[in-house]
Amino acid sequence: MTSRANPEHWPRLLKLIGREDLIGDARYDTADARLQRETEIDGLVAGWTRERTKHEAMAQLSAVGVPAGAVLDSMDLVNEPSFYERGILQTMAHGERKMVMPTWPVRFDGVPTAVKPAPLLGEHTAEVLADWLGLDETAVEGLRQGGVV
Repeated sequence: MTSRANPEHWPRLLKLIGREDLIGDARYDTADARLQRETEIDGLVAGWTRERTKHEAMAQLSAVGVPAGAVLDSMDLVNEPSFYERGILQTMAHGERKMVMPTWPVRFDGVPTAVKPAPLLGEHTAEVLADWLGLDETAVEGLRQGGVV
C-alpha cells in the first residue's frame, strides 16, 4: 500500500521505479489524471513490486519519502519478530498446548497487560468446593473418586 496522490510523492515514486520519463507527463500530472489511469498505474507499480518482497518495497519507498506499508497476512503477523519484542503477541500455554495470542492493546505506564489462559476443565474445583462449601481435601478427593466431580 503506498501513496501516489500527493504531488510530491508521485515524482519520487517514478524515480524509484525507473520511470522518470513519466514525470511531467500530462496524462499523470494530477491526482485526478492518475485516478483516471488507475489500472495502468497499478500495472506500473506492480511490475516494480513483483521484483521485491513486500518488506523490501516498503523500505525502498519509505527511504525516498513515499509513505508505504506492507500488507501483512495472518502468517506474516504471527511470524513478525517485532510483535513479540514489543509485546503485541505472546506465546501462551494452555495445559499441554501452546498458542500465539495477541495481547491486550492497552498499556499502563508503557507496560503491556499479561493475557492469561482460561482455566483447564476442573482446574479450580478443589478451591471452589473449599471456598463455597467448606470441604477439605479429603472430602473433595472422595467426590472425585465417586465420580461426582
